[in-house]
Amino acid sequence: MTGAAHLGARQPKAIQSALTVLEEVARCGSGVTAREISDSLGLPKATAYRLLNLLVQDEYLVRMPDLRGFALGRKVVELARLVAPAQPPEAVREVVDRLRSRIRGGIHLVRYDSDGVRVIDADPDYPPSVSVRSARALETSAMGRLLLAERRGDSAMLGEDPELAGQLATIRIEGYAYCPSSWAPGTGCLAIPIRNREGSLVAGLCLSAPAARIDEPAEFLALLRMGARELAPLLA
Repeated sequence: MTGAAHLGARQPKAIQSALTVLEEVARCGSGVTAREISDSLGLPKATAYRLLNLLVQDEYLVRMPDLRGFALGRKVVELARLVAPAQPPEAVREVVDRLRSRIRGGIHLVRYDSDGVRVIDADPDYPPSVSVRSARALETSAMGRLLLAERRGDSAMLGEDPELAGQLATIRIEGYAYCPSSWAPGTGCLAIPIRNREGSLVAGLCLSAPAARIDEPAEFLALLRMGARELAPLLA
């Protein structure tokens, strides 16, 4: 008897529900809680907890250090590598590698699109710890806040948070974003915009490092801005 023949009438529905939960964690980003999953998908809390625990057991998800939230696990990462997008051109990688040799910390190159942020060159020694494709995660990373600042007229993205609106106004004035990490206390990230000839935001250079090192970011900003100028014609 084949494996398909063993599937009971309820099992395909359970598989579909588990995949829906997995997709929701990927969409919301690292740290999403069971309650948020339950509310977003309209699942009973007991069902959401059961599916999340099964996905953790099978290593498709992992629990965050605070044990409240969840993030994508090893098996998802392995699957993603099989369909990973093509690497940036060699000239782009050379610029980013030079920055990594001069700055101690994680240097990441990201692309912006209509859906959010896509990391196209992650620092292999300091992997990014957050997914930033969802509105929820955009607010909690420097690379995400750059995009929010660009979307200054999008009230749906900004909501009614006056503190966030003030932070985004500061980003537009200063020309870079800073955000303390909510996932790794004591660390933070900087993000510098990369624009095309028309001035539109197309990419970003991001640095993640201990917060004490980037509280006075002048030295890092100079290097990142130099890299952004080199990368702009290569990415536009």
